[in-house]
Parts: sequence; structure tokens; C-alpha cells
Amino acid sequence: MCVAPYLGTLTLVNAVTAREKPAYAVSEVARYLGVPTSTVRYWSTGGRDNEPLIVAACRSPTLLSFFNLAELHVLAAVRRKHVVAMPKVRVAIRYLITNARRQFDKQHPLIGRELETDGLDLFVQEYGKLVNISQAGQLSMREVIGAALKRIEREATGLPVKLYPFTRGETANAPTLIVVDPAISAGRPVITGTGVATILVAERYKAGESVSELARDYERSSSEIEEAIRCEMPAAA
Repeated sequence: MCVAPYLGTLTLVNAVTAREKPAYAVSEVARYLGVPTSTVRYWSTGGRDNEPLIVAACRSPTLLSFFNLAELHVLAAVRRKHVVAMPKVRVAIRYLITNARRQFDKQHPLIGRELETDGLDLFVQEYGKLVNISQAGQLSMREVIGAALKRIEREATGLPVKLYPFTRGETANAPTLIVVDPAISAGRPVITGTGVATILVAERYKAGESVSELARDYERSSSEIEEAIRCEMPAAA
């Protein structure tokens, strides 16, 4: 049975959409983001003495929404470039929640519209003070978070509608050949501009078909096929 999540006194946004519904297992999100499953679980559920960093769409069993996936995408980007102190991140997130004006930004502060503007500087400064990192370190972290936020496409209201996950360790100038869109393929990653699910491409590749064969069959470029494989099998591409 799915138990509604909570974070302090916050309640879930009333309007339930496909982007808010439980849709992804922890292991799926870990694979898409290139983060250990144990890390995603810890961020999503917390520990014995620690609150989670996000409000999971479902706590029992743990299932994550598209919005959760986008939040964890931001956290994963920071983790790639910085040794982050998660207890301090939790405090900085609380700072965002306290200063947020919209309910959505309180519920999902890491992907709130405010974080893209003045909130990003405030978040990094607050975290920087908590862990005593240099101005150069703060600038680097700001660039990493900013790059992650740019890969989240938003509708006119500012709510995320698509995510272009990082499929490589390097985030600078990373391609956007793979997209997660809740309206396509049940929210599973697909090649951008198509309905071709990356998992299908990867399964055929594992079965022995070559990149060139798959590119010809799907009428896509070799780089798109390689990126689809990399999304599902980072070590293989």
C-alpha cells in the first residue's frame, strides 16, 4: 500500500498529474542518473536519524515521480563534481523551502522556478557558509546546478515537463539526445524527437545487434543509438 509522503508540515499539492504520480522504482532512477541505488534510496527515504532530501511520491513502497526524478537529477549533478555533505544540503534545502513563495517550490525546492533565478545564488551561498567552501568552489557548484537546471524543460507555469538526463560523466556541453517525457513511453527515456525507448535499443544491443544495424533499423544516427545505449548501459557505450 502506498503511503502519502511528507516533509515537516508540508502537504502534497492537491492537483495530481502524471508528473506527480509514483512511476519509477529506485533502481530505475539510479540507472537513468548513473548513481548507486543505495544513494538514490538514501536521498529519497532518509536514514535512521536523517530526513530524506526529497518528498518521494510514495513512501511504502518507495516509488518516485517525474518531479522526483528531476530533483534527483539536480542532486546527482552536484554529486558528480563535488564532495557534498548531505546533512548540510538538507539544511540548505530547508532554507529554500522557508523562502519559497509557491507551494510547488516548497514541495520541490530543487526544481522550483525560484532556484533558477535568485534562489540559486542564495542556495549556493547558504551551502557554502555551512561547509566553508571557497568563493571559487561556490562558483563551480553554481555552474553545475545551473547546467542541470537547463536540462529541465518547463511549461508556461514554470513546472517541469521534460528532462534531458546526463548520460555521461562530463556535464559540460553534454548532448540532449535522450529525453524523459511523462507523456511518452510511460515516462521512460526515449531518443529525443521519437518514441524509441532507450531500453529497447539497449536490449537489442545486448542481444548482439550492432550500432550501425540499430541505426539503420530505427532510422536514427549512430550517435543517437550510442547515447540510448549509454543511458541504459553506461559501461558499454
